[in-house]
Amino acid sequence: MKNLSKMALLLLVLVVLSTCGRKENGELTGVLDRPTWKGINPFGMVYVPSGTLHIGPSDQDVANTYVQRQKAISISGFYMDETEITNNEYRQFINWVRDSLAHAYLDHFITNDDGDERIDWELDIDWEDEILEDLYYQGDDRFAGRRELDVSKYVYEYEWYDWQAAAADRGQSPRNAFIKRKKVNIYPDTLVWVRDFSYSYNEPMARNYFWHPAYDDYPIVGVDWHMANAFTYWRTLLWNEYQQTRGDGINTEDYRLPTEHEWEYAARGGRENAPYPWGGPYIRNAKGCLLANFKPGRGNYPEDGGQYTVKADAYYPNDYGLYNMSGNVAEWTSSAYYDNAYSFQHDLNPDIRYDAKDDDPESWKRKVIRGGSWKDISYFLQTGTRHWEYQDTTKSYVGFRCALTFLGRSLNDF
Repeated sequence: MKNLSKMALLLLVLVVLSTCGRKENGELTGVLDRPTWKGINPFGMVYVPSGTLHIGPSDQDVANTYVQRQKAISISGFYMDETEITNNEYRQFINWVRDSLAHAYLDHFITNDDGDERIDWELDIDWEDEILEDLYYQGDDRFAGRRELDVSKYVYEYEWYDWQAAAADRGQSPRNAFIKRKKVNIYPDTLVWVRDFSYSYNEPMARNYFWHPAYDDYPIVGVDWHMANAFTYWRTLLWNEYQQTRGDGINTEDYRLPTEHEWEYAARGGRENAPYPWGGPYIRNAKGCLLANFKPGRGNYPEDGGQYTVKADAYYPNDYGLYNMSGNVAEWTSSAYYDNAYSFQHDLNPDIRYDAKDDDPESWKRKVIRGGSWKDISYFLQTGTRHWEYQDTTKSYVGFRCALTFLGRSLNDF
């Protein structure tokens, strides 16, 4: 009898312990111990509110109206970098990869509780250590006896999830079938300054544009579509790792390239049917000053104030606070390029993507670029003008900026 009493007491204690913290009261209250979410306000980004956009070529572009039919679409709110990604911002990515390579060579890995290897960033790197010599150019590859890091070793693997394929599969395949990975050399192609222009002396730009402090605040160029995606993936990991050190929740949305219509919607700055980010219809203000960095006339590059690119925050921003949405450098988007895309894409957050493989036909590798550049005529500066480049192409006039989806709460809740 005494044993039965002890057993009953033990069961009672177990029931009490199992209910501790659940605060059940017989009512449907939902899970009460959910993590708090205050939202984020990313540094260097501006908020672009949800709204409606009328897409399609301008009245001046009559030929394209046959394949780019005008239509109204809706865009959900998102954040966007107020400037193009600069050389110095991209250099943070480069240095992170460089330092991770050095730590790997020095074998300073530690294992966490999950058995995963991670880098011990607290350890100082001795760049004179003989172990790191393999990271430098060797023998005949050295120039003028300089000890320079071998940029061919700057390889970074990024990942993405193929949501469309997973949705079509309906749970028939394992999860790893939709996790895609790609290794890419993330060092910018500095030789684009020579390659893009025949019979033109641009070697000083090739030597100096990425590394000289004079160009720190200028937009990064010489990055292809994969390199831009690798940067956004790294930026997401950088943010989430910092959040974990603070004990805050991980943001489930990733930094990414904007879709072409997010880009167009942001470029207009809330101005309906604006041909340019500043409104228009002209590319000069009342004083006759040019309002963007482009090619205003044949052989006349410097009239707008820049021989090549200009600082990423040059000129006035649009009404959303975004700089150089027209001119300076054209910008990668996440969208695949199809001439007649407007005819069949959805009117709710339209997005057309295709992850072209390396051995796919060249025409499948076309990605939309927007905004025009320092070497383009004013037609390409219009907010409704579409153009493309191959995803594995680097140019001296194409850069990028990041976007981040706004998680459905009002800004007033912050």
